[in-house]
Amino acid sequence: MSISATPRRHPADEAHPLEFAAHEFMALLSGALYWPVESTLLVADLHLEKMSSYAPAGQFLPPYDTGATLEYLSADLAFTGAGRVACLGDSFHRDEGPSTLLDRDRAALVQLMTGRDWTWIAGNHDPAPHGLGGECRDALEVDGLRLSHEPDPKRTRQIAGHLHPAARVKLNGRSTRRPCFAWDDARLILPAYGVATGSLNVLGPGFAGLFTLHRLNVLMLGRDRLYPVARRHLVDG
Repeated sequence: MSISATPRRHPADEAHPLEFAAHEFMALLSGALYWPVESTLLVADLHLEKMSSYAPAGQFLPPYDTGATLEYLSADLAFTGAGRVACLGDSFHRDEGPSTLLDRDRAALVQLMTGRDWTWIAGNHDPAPHGLGGECRDALEVDGLRLSHEPDPKRTRQIAGHLHPAARVKLNGRSTRRPCFAWDDARLILPAYGVATGSLNVLGPGFAGLFTLHRLNVLMLGRDRLYPVARRHLVDG
């Protein structure tokens, strides 16, 4: 098993404007969200060290996912020039993930963090603080927006991750399913950033009560570009 660590290219048409709660963002093909005014890159659900987490159960998978995810993150930081990074939880697949980093991956992560304001938001997979540097927090408030891991149906002006949203689209008798950004007037949920992550259909039960469906916006991650998807083209499953 091998995961390609070739970073995605970033021509101008691979970034798409996204407006939420009167703030302007740029959605990237990788699943990251760039906030130009704040010089901040938002990423959710990196799930670093996921492959290595299976070793205690006797499943020895090649631990290449962390390196591949960090290469994508490096490319996004070079493309945006972001001076600040907010990781919206489940950055590691388990709490002990930081201790199992390969030396080269640890060095790459330290290099990415150097000179940047870096915040690790706690997730359900990695709730405990760690000593990798940066700041570990339960949530973060930036210019009236709350950045957290799990979306809260009782909150508004929230950006979160956790659910790994994907959209299934059916057109002309054919269907495809891809990760997506999903948002309405109250909250924005980012796709999972890690290369070894799965996804949930944005119309499925996991998203019940989070979106006002007639106000739902979907931006799908295609192979070469991002695609706004009309609600009428979305299907469950």
